[in-house]
Amino acid sequence: MILLITPSERRENCAQVLHGATGHPTHVANTLQAAIGSLRIQEYSAVVIDQFLLETEPDECDLMLRHLGRAVPIYVNCAISGAERIAREVRSALSRRQREEQAARRSAEQAMWSELNESVTAMLLSCDLALAIPGMSAPAAEKIRAVHDLAVQIRSRLEASQARRDPATQG
Repeated sequence: MILLITPSERRENCAQVLHGATGHPTHVANTLQAAIGSLRIQEYSAVVIDQFLLETEPDECDLMLRHLGRAVPIYVNCAISGAERIAREVRSALSRRQREEQAARRSAEQAMWSELNESVTAMLLSCDLALAIPGMSAPAAEKIRAVHDLAVQIRSRLEASQARRDPATQG
């Protein structure tokens, strides 16, 4: 959802154009107080803010910005920008946000896979070192081998999953 904040008389038309151009339902607030109320009860993907409000009500604007949550703020000048131009800016900002989120998700996944791989390597090394201890009882050695085999299975699954996610790693 998109929240459009502007006192402009053209706000309803602009909201319709935004909805048509982005596919996101667009709510309208004609004051910053109304926008703060909307932001408290609803999550938005983007908040389009008329620059006129930034200049005339800077303190309320700061308060509103603290309630954005994950919404991307987009500043426009409704007095000189047409609805189509505003829609292009919003589409661009939403697309940019989506790319940034995907990159952050990939980075987090990569860090998690790396940590899991390190843990599995440590398990395998510990098992190998434990199995090398002289005089270990047969039942203890059997349990350690079972843990070793499970770690090998986990590593194989991690490698297969990594190969499916990143075809460039395949030989």
